[in-house]
Amino acid sequence: MATPAKVVAAGQRDELAESLAELFTNVSLMVRGELQGTNNQLALLEKMNHRVAEEYNNNGDVASGLRVFVEQLNEKNQRFGEYTSQIDAIDKQVTEFEAVVSMLDKHVSLLEKKVKSAYHIAPTQ
Repeated sequence: MATPAKVVAAGQRDELAESLAELFTNVSLMVRGELQGTNNQLALLEKMNHRVAEEYNNNGDVASGLRVFVEQLNEKNQRFGEYTSQIDAIDKQVTEFEAVVSMLDKHVSLLEKKVKSAYHIAPTQ
């Protein structure tokens, strides 16, 4: 028969083995949980990277559209440049015409005074 010391030692070994097995199981679960948390963080980071990449692609599309728009505006501006030179030429001609009209007005006014003077008509001012 087993002596009481051997039974106690066998009982302690079983408790020790069970405690160690439980410790290893708990440590294993803890490590698995940490790894799962890290995997979740990496998956989230990957999703965030994909979203940022989509935004950059959209921004690239917007930038391309703006580039085309600016090119169209530059073309229109160049066409308006031709009209601007024509407007400047017309403005110069109008200014010259106004000067001629002013000279004619002065000349007509002077002639009017001479005619009134010749016919002795009193000035009407």
